[in-house]
Amino acid sequence: MNSDRTALITGAGTGIGRGIAVAFAAEGMNLALVGRTRQTLEETARACGSDALILEASVEDRDRLAQVVSEIEGQYGSVEILVNNAGMNTKRRSLRDMPPDEWDRVINVNLTGAYNAFKAVLPGFLQARDGLVINISSMAGKRAGTVGGVAYSASKFGMGSLTQSINAEFREEGIRATCIYPGEVDTPILDHRPTPVSAEKRAAALQPEDIAAAVVMVANLHDRAIIEEMTIFPCRVVTA
Repeated sequence: MNSDRTALITGAGTGIGRGIAVAFAAEGMNLALVGRTRQTLEETARACGSDALILEASVEDRDRLAQVVSEIEGQYGSVEILVNNAGMNTKRRSLRDMPPDEWDRVINVNLTGAYNAFKAVLPGFLQARDGLVINISSMAGKRAGTVGGVAYSASKFGMGSLTQSINAEFREEGIRATCIYPGEVDTPILDHRPTPVSAEKRAAALQPEDIAAAVVMVANLHDRAIIEEMTIFPCRVVTA
């Protein structure tokens, strides 16, 4: 497998995105780190120990994403791998309490943001007749519940549908998509839970490098094969 590939990672500043970037750097890939905060993106670049293209952008901004892809192509020639990792949640998560503007924001970042990033790289994928999309969903995208909340769960279910749609429409043109459904991962998003997460629960959770290892495996799979779905969850169950 050619290691001189270029990967665009959204939400690359912290957590799972940073873990994937570090793992891809170890594979010798060219990295385009996309996120809203330059400082955290620079921290990720340092953690990778290699040159990386830092691009400040929100996945909600379609025009900016088009510029981002153009900048990446100017630096590296093309994008071979898109990792849709950008995601967020709110404190108010129930149907009863969530205001419409917070619903819109979660859907716009988590789901529409993944669509926006895919549409930005699609022309290059079609020209190359090659491309891999890895969507980072959640176990909340398999079964809705009150922990993730209504908007988060809906957005993560939607990422699964987006993945299936990409494969159904573009597989014959060399474009493949995988949706990864992690269980609880010890990342900064846990800090936004309405109920604080205990130290014991964090210790039992998956780590970003666990998800990154799965992403690398998918990225290194021969392009004749598609892994459409993958679920990963912790061995230990800690409820408190």
